[in-house]
Amino acid sequence: MIPALLIGREGSSGFPGKNIYIVVGRHMMEYPLLAAKHSKYVDEIYISTDSKKIKEIGSKYGTKIIERPPELCTNQALGEDVFAHGYRYIRDTSGKPIELVVLLFCNAPTVLAKTIDEAIELLRKNPEADSAVSVSIYNMWSPLRARKLGKDGFLYPFVPFEVFGDVSKLSCDRDSQGDVYFADMGVSVVRPHCLENLKEGLLPQRWMGKKILPVLQWGGLDVDFKWQIPLVEYWLKEHGFTETRTPYE
Repeated sequence: MIPALLIGREGSSGFPGKNIYIVVGRHMMEYPLLAAKHSKYVDEIYISTDSKKIKEIGSKYGTKIIERPPELCTNQALGEDVFAHGYRYIRDTSGKPIELVVLLFCNAPTVLAKTIDEAIELLRKNPEADSAVSVSIYNMWSPLRARKLGKDGFLYPFVPFEVFGDVSKLSCDRDSQGDVYFADMGVSVVRPHCLENLKEGLLPQRWMGKKILPVLQWGGLDVDFKWQIPLVEYWLKEHGFTETRTPYE
């Protein structure tokens, strides 16, 4: 069995209502739902939430609802713990052996069914891997360029330059360190042991385990602020979505 587990809660301090915000004629959470529904391999779709509206939207896609506990609905709750809770529910109630778990976010609409399928196929071909996740290349956000604010009010390197090798060879060229891959939260396909043993995973997304395979796309992101909406709209339209059609039709 390969279940898809979508998570999203009622509250959001940065962008209230982001999970159900209308983007290109659909609620944001409908895009990961469409991707899971049209995957060749996903058998069941589950949603972990405390939101009545999210439940209503999910029901249109035939999803099964997992009641998200209050302690996992706070601003301090970690996504990894929500995924682990949802996985345990599926494991204990489905009565079926779980091969892989497809993890999705309601606020991460930049995902396609073919991306999910590619991730599943990668894991089947590479039994030593823990997970396969969607990634986008963002060289402009290399850790070389990151800064932190010192107590004196000045900006300093977030990571010591020596970490990157010979300091004399560093430059302002955004590509000087090679491609910088970011897990863009579109999809994570993981083996059950990743969720059984979260503490063994690699930070910051410990649900991915340690041996992580990339599934390359472009422009992927999870939405936390309203200014990101135009980026999502562009991505969706470039991938064949309109207000009346989807690339699956």
